[in-house]
Amino acid sequence: MPDRISVRRGDLVQAEVVLEGADFDGAKDAARRRADDTGAMFIEDGAVAPIAEGAGTIALELCRMETRIDAVLVPLGDGALVTGVGLWMKRESPSTRVIGVVPEGAPAMEMSWRARRPVSTPTMDTIADGIAVRVPVPDSLEIMRTTVDDVMLVTDAEIVDAMRMLHRDAGLVVEPAGAAGIAAVAKRRDELAGKRVAVPLTGGNVTEEQLRKYLY
Repeated sequence: MPDRISVRRGDLVQAEVVLEGADFDGAKDAARRRADDTGAMFIEDGAVAPIAEGAGTIALELCRMETRIDAVLVPLGDGALVTGVGLWMKRESPSTRVIGVVPEGAPAMEMSWRARRPVSTPTMDTIADGIAVRVPVPDSLEIMRTTVDDVMLVTDAEIVDAMRMLHRDAGLVVEPAGAAGIAAVAKRRDELAGKRVAVPLTGGNVTEEQLRKYLY
């Protein structure tokens, strides 16, 4: 895969994608350095309020349903999605439990939420790269204190089972991070039995290798 991709319209460069860093946080560090070097604005998911506000529109739609949602299980990476959903839920439906879902191989956000302070990990090992956080965003953790009721771990094997179920039963191709919430529901099936549960499926960025390995 090339490390630099330019998207053009005619002779005008509209965007440039630079692939750098061994993982999620490595890419963020590279983006910070590039912003410093070029004078560009660095926007960090989880630390910019409008991103969380956009995610909160999911909760807005859920609260418009005639029947109250008992729990919403949200894939948890940097925290913009879960804080956006949680802020709205705690305002409009405070009895709805908001649960963040973290891959077992990248537990930094779960550890940080329980410790009530940022806890980084030196490495991570999970197929759910979209939520594979090693270095938590302090702003997100602060908001999560009052907006998230629980944070739980799921294994890669449980995520793959969820991906296969979504493909088999719903005809949906969902990336590992996007299927984490479904994996969590399956893991807590006894606790959630008989309740109305919502799970956002947050993306379908699946590589050809992942398709062959996990779905076909």
